[in-house]
Amino acid sequence: MRFCWQKSLFQGFIYSLIGFRLWRREMANQGAKKRKEENSRHMAKLLRLIIACNVVYILVRMLIFHSTFNWKHWVGLFVTSMAYLIPYQQLAKMANPSYADDGELLDGGFDMSTGGVCGYLHDVIYITSFVQLMSIISGKFWYTYLVIPAFAAYKIFGLTRGFLSQGSEGTMEDDKSRKKREKMEKKASRSAKFVKTRK
Repeated sequence: MRFCWQKSLFQGFIYSLIGFRLWRREMANQGAKKRKEENSRHMAKLLRLIIACNVVYILVRMLIFHSTFNWKHWVGLFVTSMAYLIPYQQLAKMANPSYADDGELLDGGFDMSTGGVCGYLHDVIYITSFVQLMSIISGKFWYTYLVIPAFAAYKIFGLTRGFLSQGSEGTMEDDKSRKKREKMEKKASRSAKFVKTRK
């Protein structure tokens, strides 16, 4: 009887372990499904924004202000279309879920609410929509596009400055850090004198 009890206890442990693994996999799949749905909703919102901006631009600029519409506006429409297309395609690739060979959902895609490259791609889409709509009013709004390369130059400058400052040892230190360093040196020399006198 004791052997049966141990056997059933062992089987219960194994079944609970297997059940925990299945539960954990199901919980992971629920997170992946939720991320997949969030990404599909987010990408649909971005697509609606792009389509709405293009429709407004075409209706207002080409139909209402058709007398002032010239070749520059065609170029502007092409530029904004490319500025929408490239970041949108990159975001769509990032949002794609990954599946196992048996069709099981492994990953729901990249989290679209994070910063970094994903945030920059969103910024390009939002700046493009602003420029496209505001260029209906005035052509001077095209200068807003200079924000994108200016920000990129700022980030690159900060990155290179960080690399260059790590390599140089003889940099000037400010007063606060100099005073702190001198204080620590004094404290270390006092403790060294104290140790020497005790010997």
